[in-house]
Amino acid sequence: MKNTMLKLSVILACMLPCNFALADAEKPAMEIAEPTNFVTQHKARFHGVLVEYTATAGETYLRDKEGKPKASIFTFAYTKTNLKAGEVRPVTYVWNGGPGSASVWLHMGTFGPKRVEVPSEAGHAGAPPFPILDAPETLLDVTDLVFVDPVGTGFSRALGEHEGKEFWGLNEDARSMAEFIRTWTTEQGRWNSPRFLLGESYGTTRAAAVANLLEGEFMMSLNGIIFISQALDYQGSSPYVRDNIISYITYMPTMSAAAWYHNKVEPRPASLEEFVEASRKFTTDELLPALFKGNTLDEQTRVHIRDRLAYFTGLSPQYIERANLRINGFRFAKELLREEGLALGLLDARYTSDEIDDLEADPAGDAAAQAVSSAFKAALMQYMHDDLKVNWDRVYLAPADDDLNGQWRFRTVPDGQSYEPVYVNTAGDMASALHNNPSLKVLVSSGYYDLVTPFYDAEYTLNRHDIHKDQIIYKYYGGGHMMYVNGPSREQLLVDTRAFIQQQLAK
Repeated sequence: MKNTMLKLSVILACMLPCNFALADAEKPAMEIAEPTNFVTQHKARFHGVLVEYTATAGETYLRDKEGKPKASIFTFAYTKTNLKAGEVRPVTYVWNGGPGSASVWLHMGTFGPKRVEVPSEAGHAGAPPFPILDAPETLLDVTDLVFVDPVGTGFSRALGEHEGKEFWGLNEDARSMAEFIRTWTTEQGRWNSPRFLLGESYGTTRAAAVANLLEGEFMMSLNGIIFISQALDYQGSSPYVRDNIISYITYMPTMSAAAWYHNKVEPRPASLEEFVEASRKFTTDELLPALFKGNTLDEQTRVHIRDRLAYFTGLSPQYIERANLRINGFRFAKELLREEGLALGLLDARYTSDEIDDLEADPAGDAAAQAVSSAFKAALMQYMHDDLKVNWDRVYLAPADDDLNGQWRFRTVPDGQSYEPVYVNTAGDMASALHNNPSLKVLVSSGYYDLVTPFYDAEYTLNRHDIHKDQIIYKYYGGGHMMYVNGPSREQLLVDTRAFIQQQLAK
């Protein structure tokens, strides 16, 4: 009996792991609910045209190779319903940047059917309630609009056994957005609709990479791309890297614009545009060769460059000497109004803040973001509740998932492969897309007072990389990174964007 029990124990010991393995194999996969959608009907006049439209705030599922949902992309889609016979509506896909930014800024700032009103002349938005207004100037008369929140922002999430970090990277993010466009286009039956991309900041980085995928591998041609605050080649927008000569060049005209705005230029020209153009010429023709020469620069030329820098930046010759003719764009934001105890905003140098530590070399925060962020978030949340009837217990992530920035992968090759760190640059992707589609054009919209993605960097980037100059259209506005918080700039941005879309549709 004892031997029999021992044998039985051995048999059970051998069987148990197998039974557990069988149980695991038979364990049902994690159940994923059907996509959630909140659908409402609306009508309003946009640019004088009566548009009846469906607003769909909801999920689109991306699927893996086995057809299982891997991510939920939440969007706010506005699609016209009172179509004329034979009318084929364009679709414009809109996203913000970050990486890790929901679409709240472009959605509630200028392109959505409602917008939040903040002080136009760089004042703090204050405390709630914030005015939420109709936006009759926006583009729904000429295009349907789809505002996209990438994974880890807004309501968008990884699904099932997939994790957010699978989508958090330069290449990973671009592919997921291209997959979203393909999926949404298929589900909505819009394959023959004209297509536009509209991105801001990192959203332009993304748009260039997505355009290359769509024009190539995905075989989905685009009609046009709109860049707001271009950021393709990060060398020109990295002023904090001390030996990055390019940034001392690309930031100069923006610093000149900021000095002009704050009355630090003596004598002060009447025209901002003419002053900026003079700064461009000085920067390219004189400053760049001087910095390239380094310590071989002769003393007479050095003094000349120092004094011209003082004129174009409003900074003292003494400070410029200590900086060795290299004006860091972020330190400029702290230095220009140091005597008044104020720091400039980086996103928009028109804004100022009274910081606690006046001796720091760099601003502690960003005056522009501090002034308007709460207003944008509050307006979107209220608009979702009141107009779009979004009633969900999921948290809307704006800012993004806490882990996103720390896990974001700018590396473009797999781990284990040799990789030499370089500045992020998707200008090559843009060039490839433009060469693949000769009718494709890019509207580049820049704010004069943007100290994060300076307008001269857009010119420097897109005027090279073998991009044909007739495929790029530049427009400039009297605001900063989010130029649309300035009322006249918002209106002109919409005029220019509408004209660009209509121009591309007429081809």
